[in-house]
Amino acid sequence: MAKELMKGNEAVAEAAVRAGITAYFGYPITPQTELLEYLSHRMPELGRVFVQAESELAAINMVYGAACTGQRVLSSSSSPGVSLMMEGISYIAGTELPVVLVDVMRGGPGLGNIAPSQADYNQIVRGGGHGEYRAIVLAPASIQEAVDLTVLAFDLAEKYRNIVVVLSDGSIGQMMEPCELPPMQPLKTSFPEWAVTGAEGRERRYLSSININPPAQEITNFRVMRRWQEIEANEVRVKEYFMEDAKLVVTGFGSAGRVALSAVRAAREEGIPVGLIRPVTLNPFPRQVYAKAAEQADGMLVVEMNNGMMLDDVLLATQGQVPVEFYGRMGGVFLMPDEVLSEIRRMAAGNIPTAGHPRDRWLDRVKGVI
Repeated sequence: MAKELMKGNEAVAEAAVRAGITAYFGYPITPQTELLEYLSHRMPELGRVFVQAESELAAINMVYGAACTGQRVLSSSSSPGVSLMMEGISYIAGTELPVVLVDVMRGGPGLGNIAPSQADYNQIVRGGGHGEYRAIVLAPASIQEAVDLTVLAFDLAEKYRNIVVVLSDGSIGQMMEPCELPPMQPLKTSFPEWAVTGAEGRERRYLSSININPPAQEITNFRVMRRWQEIEANEVRVKEYFMEDAKLVVTGFGSAGRVALSAVRAAREEGIPVGLIRPVTLNPFPRQVYAKAAEQADGMLVVEMNNGMMLDDVLLATQGQVPVEFYGRMGGVFLMPDEVLSEIRRMAAGNIPTAGHPRDRWLDRVKGVI
């Protein structure tokens, strides 16, 4: 198929259309709004449902209701908007419904700004709404990957009756790149046996996140946990570059991982034996890949556009087997390849301290510079 030059948000929207969504509910917020705008005309022209809700709270609860019918439904937002959705997301998780959410991250905390950031990591991967559940989290590093992961997200959501988040950022959402769009999938004509369809002549179906009886809630939570074990066993996705002989390992996700790859290639040209791990699934996290890398590496560098959120998961995965360093930019400041290359050179020269926490060492290094 021929490639098309598209903006990231619009490419994700079209990918969702072609994946067979029948309804979209959302609220405008930069840098995500083009996704909503695109669907505002694309969905009605196909005879599908588009609703611009009065708020993010309303949007996620509309998603909740529509998902109960077994339809493929989507919402999207950006950092503070996603925060407002968290109660509804927890209700969706408690009802064990398949839902896809796109989060186009921006600078914060607070209202922040509209620049690209990766500061939603804790909110999406390690946090989220209240209660005991996990979302599958997919982190694209290009528009093509965002398209492919959006299609995958719906399949995973339905396979596991789980929330799937495509964790993008303002850079991926706003940039333009050539991408190959998937073929148009037919809309679903049959629905799972748990779905509330209003059909007559069968036993009544009831979907709710309310479990007044604690033992019944515990049984539900065990079921969700065992399903997550299956997800961890089957759905880890990761990209590795130049790892065969790597003595230094750089790792980052999404846009930071893409920038890091440019720095790794430049370092390779200088003769530095460095490789890259870029997790595509942030949840489930590719712990075994990091543990294996720690066995061969002399040092590991985590790069993020936040204050070191994935860093904590890397430290857990490597379990002290290798010295870990961190470098990040915050508040919507975009990470640059030269910054990462400078850190790689420092570590290649043998400057890999081990005392203290990597985040504290990073703060000390950038003091007076940033």
